[in-house]
This record gives sequence, C-alpha cells and structure tokens, in this order.
Amino acid sequence: MEGTMKSTANYVPLTPISFLDRSAVVYADRTSVVYGPVTYTWRQTRDRCVRVASALSQLGISSGDVVRTFSLPLCAYASLETLFVLRRSFLI
Repeated sequence: MEGTMKSTANYVPLTPISFLDRSAVVYADRTSVVYGPVTYTWRQTRDRCVRVASALSQLGISSGDVVRTFSLPLCAYASLETLFVLRRSFLI
C-alpha cells in the first residue's frame, strides 16, 4: 500500500515461528501436512515442533551445536518440521 505508514496494525514481519504460531491459531484444525496416510493439522504441527524444541533445550542443545535428523527419503515434511523446531530453539 503506497503511502501508508508501517505500524503494528498493518505490518508485522513474517518469520517461520510467527507463521507457524499464527497458522496454529487461525487454521488450527485445517490440514497442514499430508504424507501418504499421515495427516497433521496446523495445531498438531506446532505442538510437535514445540515438544521437540523443548526436548532439545532440556538436553542442553544450544546455538552452534550440531543436530542431526533421520527421516524418510523425500519427506519434505521432516525438513519443514526440522526448520520450525530449530528456529523455535533459536539454534538457527
């Protein structure tokens, strides 16, 4: 919107975490992932990411540490979930 001043009412930067949190609220029961017979809602996706991020934090994992994930080949969902988890943990 040309000529409009940025304010909290009309502009909020979109980050992976703000996207996930907002999607979990606005689209809580809508499908976020379909991978074969497995489906997750946005609420479930956010909850899974929060649980894993919390577990990493409790294990003492911090910025600069190496974290490895194991997932099925070509599973885009695992990559997306890993991004959200590491961002939530402030590891990347």
